[in-house]
Amino acid sequence: MSTYLITGANRGIGLELCRQLVALGHEVLATCRSTSPELDALGATVFEGVNVGDDASMEGLARSLQGRRLDVVVANAGVMHRDGIDNMDMDRVRQQLEVNTLGPLRTAMGLRENLNHGGKFAIISSLMGSLADNGSGGYYGYRMSKAAVNAVGVSLSKDLADSGIAVGILHPGMVATDMTGGRGITVEQSVQGLLKRIEELTLASSGEFRHQDGQALPW
Repeated sequence: MSTYLITGANRGIGLELCRQLVALGHEVLATCRSTSPELDALGATVFEGVNVGDDASMEGLARSLQGRRLDVVVANAGVMHRDGIDNMDMDRVRQQLEVNTLGPLRTAMGLRENLNHGGKFAIISSLMGSLADNGSGGYYGYRMSKAAVNAVGVSLSKDLADSGIAVGILHPGMVATDMTGGRGITVEQSVQGLLKRIEELTLASSGEFRHQDGQALPW
């Protein structure tokens, strides 16, 4: 049995990660801003009031977990707004950068001492952060935040290597969640793939950008 910590655990991919991990017999620490009845029913240990977009909140989480050993941390919490060139809201752009980019960085900085040697840190990114794959434009804040978190993941893979911690940068696919308007593959399918990629993750593959189905993705 391993101990996993999941951010953004109250719904969507985060909730399903918790559900499948609990079913597999792992210990799950689930963090979120506000819990949900579905999360409460799983039997995970829930840390409510955790906002990855806020320095003080993440510092508080790190204090509450001081001395607690973790095997895997999954930085899943995220936000997406449909901002285009004609309807740009800079506050929403900043929010996406705070949550999607700085959130995983805050999580890694706060919890790296908790990760066991041989531990894993997985970032749920997006193919929308790929510069090479951008064929439609738009979604400025989201695209920027995911491209930037990919850079965070690569740097972490270098900086945490001496501690024996592998870093995965993972695209969940187009998943049918509230964030995507219900379009895409099922969240169950996506999470099954994500967990396989996390299981396969080693120092040799640390820093790679992968689809949940295993294919390497362009930067």
